[in-house]
Amino acid sequence: MELSSSLEDYLEAIYNVIIVKSAAKATDIAKKLNVANSSVTNALQILVKRGLVNHAPYDIITLTPKGRKIAKQIAWKHEVFRDFFTSVLAIDSDTANKCACSIEHIIPDEVAERFVQYLDFERQCKYGGKRWVEGFGFMHNPKPDENDPCEVRKEKTEQDARSKK
Repeated sequence: MELSSSLEDYLEAIYNVIIVKSAAKATDIAKKLNVANSSVTNALQILVKRGLVNHAPYDIITLTPKGRKIAKQIAWKHEVFRDFFTSVLAIDSDTANKCACSIEHIIPDEVAERFVQYLDFERQCKYGGKRWVEGFGFMHNPKPDENDPCEVRKEKTEQDARSKK
């Protein structure tokens, strides 16, 4: 289902408010997104028509199973990129949140999942993360350690590539 970035932001906001408060009201969403109540009402009408939220005027807002699945995926992408920006690139949290919010809307799920796989690999590698930041973007390249998971995986990948030829 194709959703605008704005509608995705509403779904994510509803999801996050529900997690914190167990229920969401239009005023909660307006505060979270810093928008007018009338904007929330318009967005909710569209989301109801698309079967993503349940809502009646002056009532609480709930996510349908389909809406919850989409909202959870958007929130997951936001968290992945925010954490990368803050913990790996040492970007301040406000900037990281803004960037993550932009990226979460354009990155397909498959790309985000590959990104997470890369981050998992990078976290095991002693050449990345903090050392990368300390080197101002240039990775230190000490003598390879044959017991390093990065070197073991690199060798296996190179062997796999050679065997396919």
